[in-house]
Amino acid sequence: MLVAGFPSPVTDTNCYVVASRPGEQCVIVDPGIDIGGELGQVIEEHRLHPIAVLATHGHYDHTFSVFPVCQAHDVPAYIHPADRTQLTDPWSGLGRPYGSPLPGLANLTLAEPDDVRELADGAVLELAGLHFGVRHAPGHTPGSVTFDLDELLFSGDVLFAGSIGRTDLPGGSMTRMRESLQRVILRLDDEITVLPGHGPATTVGAERATNPYLRDL
Repeated sequence: MLVAGFPSPVTDTNCYVVASRPGEQCVIVDPGIDIGGELGQVIEEHRLHPIAVLATHGHYDHTFSVFPVCQAHDVPAYIHPADRTQLTDPWSGLGRPYGSPLPGLANLTLAEPDDVRELADGAVLELAGLHFGVRHAPGHTPGSVTFDLDELLFSGDVLFAGSIGRTDLPGGSMTRMRESLQRVILRLDDEITVLPGHGPATTVGAERATNPYLRDL
């Protein structure tokens, strides 16, 4: 399997490109702010053909480039319905007045891609010859999800190395976050590699042993 990850130069949000191998179809997870150049290089270097964009949640540092990437490659975007409105109203998920300045927003087209498909808990997406399992994991946002793929977990802002996503923004809830950690994360095998929305990769086992938010559960 080919997994190429790189951060946004603006917010350090991780974007991932996933394919069965070079020269095949690929899936793009969380295309954030100003990732177009790096994304294009990865696609060209590995001779990839994008067929879908997956969003772990609606915050605009993870969805900033969803519209341009989907429109450029004529591919669908997948997002949980509880966060879908943030594609056209990023302020609603950040607790800021509508129209107030946000990094990079002047260059952002506030529109949904032509094809938006809603994610459901327990669904399995068969894309690019791969099987992405979807788990609804609210707490950071109402529509946060994780994607599991073989021995990988794309955790978005649910779980980081040594921490978890903040719960103090609109729609966030520490109670729901704790429930998601218990139901989605702690039931996974220790060997699962976690690819988070920010920061370095880790494993479920390492987080179970050292992450204070998981140890508390």
